[in-house]
Amino acid sequence: MEKVNLKRLAEELNLSTSTVSRALQDSYQIGDETKSRVLQLARKLNYVPNPHASSLGSRRSKMISVVIPEVTDSYFAQAINGIEAVAQERGYHVLIYLTHERQQQEQAILKEFQGGRVDGVIMSVSAETTSATHLQELLTQRVPLILFDRALEHVQTATVLTDDFASSAQATWHLIKRGCSTIIFLSYFRNLSIGQARLAGYRQALQDSGLPFQPELVVDCTHSDEHNFQLTLDVLQKHAHTDGIICTAEGLTLSVYQACHELRRSIPADIKVICFSNSRSAAILNPPLTTVVQPAFETGQAAANLLFKSLKNKSAVSAADSQVLPSKLVVRQSTGG
Repeated sequence: MEKVNLKRLAEELNLSTSTVSRALQDSYQIGDETKSRVLQLARKLNYVPNPHASSLGSRRSKMISVVIPEVTDSYFAQAINGIEAVAQERGYHVLIYLTHERQQQEQAILKEFQGGRVDGVIMSVSAETTSATHLQELLTQRVPLILFDRALEHVQTATVLTDDFASSAQATWHLIKRGCSTIIFLSYFRNLSIGQARLAGYRQALQDSGLPFQPELVVDCTHSDEHNFQLTLDVLQKHAHTDGIICTAEGLTLSVYQACHELRRSIPADIKVICFSNSRSAAILNPPLTTVVQPAFETGQAAANLLFKSLKNKSAVSAADSQVLPSKLVVRQSTGG
């Protein structure tokens, strides 16, 4: 079947394509009689509007981009669902880009957006990202940018974060109350504010409880599961009296379970384990895993609402628009729950 476009409608109606386009958009500039003629023919020929073409007049692509480090983490998958729920209500399409935790890839992606390919960007920075130059360049081109979950300081835009300091302190206190006194902290993205906040919460809880902070119990993990397994194995062997572990990223969970199994350290009898994780599989691990669950879907919704607020008002959002959402501790058997 031949595809019907604006040009075909215009030719049959003896109108200009711009008039037909405005009529289909219910523009006040077009009379009711002309609108009626255009709509009748469009229905008769089964015309389907092209969202890319129809947005040219308004200089809007009707697309937004979500730039995230990965999709294997269930947090990001749930956040995308929240973003898409808001975007669909507003007739927007969502493009997903992955940085694979590499700053260079992140820079290349944002460079593509400077020419107006998308109307706005929602982003969580990579674990490698230390410079905000490429983010500032995007903002300079008047492309709205909202940061969520992982942000960089000194970027003049709104962020949607979770209470990383408080939730990490709560996780540490939970282990202390369960009798733990030597707690390993498996750190991730320590160069980012999210990693720094979680480490600070851990240290504060130790201090408040009278336990010493031992730097050698803080382990900087990587993107490699095999490497993280070996790191966990090494620190458990060096500190045989360890009785608690905090994983600050969902992907570290299996490395911990495998290392404890390798060393015949029973969870939770010998070591109690807690992890920042939104994974549904946490409940069916052996033993079921105690988790700090972040409001991923709600974070995605909040970030999208801020972006569309910026697009509607044609103005940049600021740090004053930022939001911090609370996480939830879900106690299961890995901490003796």
